[in-house]
Amino acid sequence: MAHKILYITNGISGPGGLERVLSIKASYLADNFGYEVHIISLNEKNSAHFYTFSQKIICHNIETKGGHLSYLYSYLSGIKKVIKEIKPDVISVCDDGLKGLFAPLLIGKPCPMIYERHVSRNIEIKKDATSYINKVFTFFKFNAMNFGGKLFDNFVVLTNGNKKEWELNNLLVIPNPLSFFPDSTQLSNLENKKVLAVGKHSFQKGYDRLINSWKDVSEKHPDWELDIYGTINENVGLKKLAKSLKLDDCVNLFPPEKNIGEKYKEASIYAMSSRYEGFGMVLTEAMAYGVPCISFDCPFGPSDIISHNENGIIVENGNIKDLSDSIIRLIDDSELRKSMGQKARIDVERYLPEKVVYQWDQLFQSLISKSLK
Repeated sequence: MAHKILYITNGISGPGGLERVLSIKASYLADNFGYEVHIISLNEKNSAHFYTFSQKIICHNIETKGGHLSYLYSYLSGIKKVIKEIKPDVISVCDDGLKGLFAPLLIGKPCPMIYERHVSRNIEIKKDATSYINKVFTFFKFNAMNFGGKLFDNFVVLTNGNKKEWELNNLLVIPNPLSFFPDSTQLSNLENKKVLAVGKHSFQKGYDRLINSWKDVSEKHPDWELDIYGTINENVGLKKLAKSLKLDDCVNLFPPEKNIGEKYKEASIYAMSSRYEGFGMVLTEAMAYGVPCISFDCPFGPSDIISHNENGIIVENGNIKDLSDSIIRLIDDSELRKSMGQKARIDVERYLPEKVVYQWDQLFQSLISKSLK
């Protein structure tokens, strides 16, 4: 009889990184490792999935509505109902909010439970300067998060850097699997005059820093373009910023692209300007297409993925001048660009799904064996 894995998450229909990871990982577990995989998501009864999930996966939708108490009641009762029906062998919670961290207290612990942390704790920081009250609130929230993390059998983070954020003894590092690994005929030739960035418009992604860095790049290489793909938020003001810097002709803002692989293939450089990350899956995706990456050394992820000056370039976090200089360096030196791209393609193989999902299989089997003793 197949072992049953239940994922609890807020949503799987959107174009975000968590949805992409879950579509790969859960599908691989169902199709290649023989698990019976269930996913609970919220308010997605008639939602189409942006990413493709295995047809073997069984999805459960919970309708939540009303105020805080009504929402929490419908959330908890819905989860308990699904657990009672399917009797999972392992539950994995992929919810970066407090309700996810406190799931073992809120729903009980009917079987081994894992918490998957897909973002840095820095997600609580919404702007560069924070007030004293916000700092105090964040301090207490971080302590509550550490308490919740201790309730799980294992707390899984994506990088070694992420481990430093948590005061826990149940930590494990399992990276995100690659979304795709195109064959050698599909790689970028690194000759198009395009620099690519992928991710939603937000404080976290730091596209304001990237666009500011593009001022120097554009002055030296006016024929190159910066393409940013991701959910557009006018309130972030990227379009206005590009226009104020007279860059609106060479900075292009596009909505999420389902076939993002084609955009990696068209790019010659990938640039990550994030203030913080959970992992940086876009880096591994670009590298799979043989595209060299330049990234701020933000917490956490890029320094785990990029070997500085070998398969890409790591820049001091927030140093906009160094970011623009590094982009110009790779534009100027096509041989270096291609050499780094070739090394990136080879190095990224460690994130192939068969290697990463195998680690999840080993963890699940270990927890199931312990629970049977």
